[in-house]
Parts: sequence; C-alpha cells; structure tokens
Amino acid sequence: MSQTLVVKIGTSSLTQPETGLLALSTIATLVETLSQLRYQGHQIILVSSGAVGVGCARLGLTERPRTIAMKQAVAAVGQGRLMRVYDDLFTSMQQPIAQVLLTRSDLVQRSRYVNAYRTFRQLLKLDVIPIVNENDTLATEELKFGDNDTLSALVASLVGADWLFLLTDVDRLYSADPRLDPNAQPILLVDKIEQLESLQVEVGDRGSAWGTGGMVTKIAAARIATTAGVRTVITEGRSPHNIEKILQGAAIGTRFEPQPQPVNARKRWIANGLVPAGKLYLDAGAVKAIREGGKSLLAAGITEIEGEFQSQDAVQLCDAIGQEMARGIVNYNSAELQKIRGAHSDDIPQILGYQGEETIVHRDNLVLSSSNLV
Repeated sequence: MSQTLVVKIGTSSLTQPETGLLALSTIATLVETLSQLRYQGHQIILVSSGAVGVGCARLGLTERPRTIAMKQAVAAVGQGRLMRVYDDLFTSMQQPIAQVLLTRSDLVQRSRYVNAYRTFRQLLKLDVIPIVNENDTLATEELKFGDNDTLSALVASLVGADWLFLLTDVDRLYSADPRLDPNAQPILLVDKIEQLESLQVEVGDRGSAWGTGGMVTKIAAARIATTAGVRTVITEGRSPHNIEKILQGAAIGTRFEPQPQPVNARKRWIANGLVPAGKLYLDAGAVKAIREGGKSLLAAGITEIEGEFQSQDAVQLCDAIGQEMARGIVNYNSAELQKIRGAHSDDIPQILGYQGEETIVHRDNLVLSSSNLV
C-alpha cells in the first residue's frame, strides 16, 4: 500500500562528529533506501539538516556560528554543496529530486500555506522526492522554525503524511540519556505523549556539537505530528535502512502512535502554522466552556489582554495562571478588546459604536492546545 513518508535526518547523522565533514556512506545509504521506497510506490519527502555544518567545514570553522548573520552566511555556503551531493547520489539511482526552502512565514499566511501544500502534492505526483530545509539564509529570528525536527513535523502535518521518521544519533528514546546514564531504559512505544511524564523520562535539550536539536525537540515534533494523525518514529540516523524494516513491522526505535481523531487541516494550520501575536486570559467559566463544551470565546470570559494585535491575528488563550489551553484567530484588535473585555455580547455595539462580531474567537477558528499541541 502506497504511503506518504516524511524522513528527517539531522546534522549529527549527516556529518562526522570529529570534523563536521559529510558522512558520505550514511548519505549514500539514505539515498538508496529512499529511492527504493519511492520505487515501491511510496511518496517521500526528505527534511535534511546539514547546510550549516557543511558550510562550516567548507570555511574551516571549528565550531557552529552563534550569530544569526553568521549562521545565514555559512548556510548559504553549505546549502548548494549539500544539494549537489544529494543530486549526484539520487541521479545515480535515477530518482529526480527538488529543493524546497521554507520559512515560518510560508505557513503563517493561509494562501502561502495552501500554495505550499499544492506544491508538495504536485511534486509527489511527479514522483519527485522534495528535499526540504529551512531557508536559513533569509529567515528572521521571529519567523524561524528553530530546528528541523519542528519543520519536519509541520511538513508532515501539512501534507497529511502517514509516517514521520526522525533519524537521530541514538537508536530510540530512553528514560535518560544513555550516553550519560548506564541505567537508562529503552522506550519502544508511546501511545500518548503524556505517558512520558509518568515514566519519568529525562530528556536533554542539547544536540550534538554540529546540530541544533536534542530529544526535547523530537518529542515536541512527535506531539505536533501525532496530533495531526501522523505516526512518528525516532530511530538511528546511521542506519537509514531501518526505515524499510519499521514499515514491515519491526520493533526498531521508538514509535509514537497518532491520535485516533486528529484535528482537521485548518485547525492544524492554526495550531502549528501561526505565530501568536498576543494572549487573552480567561475566567474559569470560559476555560470550561471551550475545553469541555467546544464553545466559541465570548468577550464576557476575557479578564486580561496582553500584546498588540490586529483582527484575524492568532492569539493564545490562557487560563488564570497563564497556561495556554487553546489558540485561535481573533475577530477584534487589541484596542477594541480592551474596551469590550468582560462585557456581554449584546453590549458590544453600544460600547464600540458599531456592530461587530458576536464572538471574539469563533469555535471554527479555535483549537485546544493544553496537552495536545505544542
């Protein structure tokens, strides 16, 4: 059965830890594996790190750059060289590829989000393997994904993938870092992300010397993907052929099961694509109505407003202690909301002097976040 697979490989798997030079044998195995899967009828998207690492090696840098400007310059050097390696290897397998560079702004605007979806779908119909990376050369700090684990989860959510494979420098998730704790226990299956708390899993936020991610970002990515209905696996990047074995049922790596009722495409975009521009603090009644009753947010339930935003911006909906419990698209700007917060819906026209929307955030533009989303 044909399935859509998103495969993310990190810098730690693509490069040699001592030098930062490309691990060509790993890349060749990855290319061969993905080409075989494509030949079998699967649709493949590769999210590849490595541009900054390759740029560092090319420029003779001994450590990863720290400033945004330097990272962007080094990425510009490395991206072309990395793609040339991929193109040479995929060409030897007679497999066409395409380069897709994304920034967060490509997922913030609904029209660009839909256009990105259509581009991916067309490439997959043409039997092309898109190779995706963040556009490090141009992305600003405010609109960066932060790491390619998050990027891969958002791409998997965007295209409605069946699987997300996160290839990393450990073979699976453990109860603690196995490189530091000899008593770390392997975790093979995660039905719900929340169970990791009961298992007292300790996750480091530090990646390799050449990478940006750690296990924290991979669990966050798994949360995004499984919420969208995408089965997610963390497995060893140095053994890309394990992807085929996992698809055949082998118990390799750590598998995160998707939610049985994933949120729809529009709500996935609201939850994961949009960058919140402000916060609304809600009273207990509003929190309960939204969380348990699936209701829209009304002005009467708002106790406090934080940030400056416009109508149709995304906002976080928080409980009294500031914990995000939902996010959505707001129907009023922050100045208007300061005037009508706590008011009854019938009183809004009199307060503002014009007829506005009855709801502050309509339930169709609202998605729960609490423990379900990142």
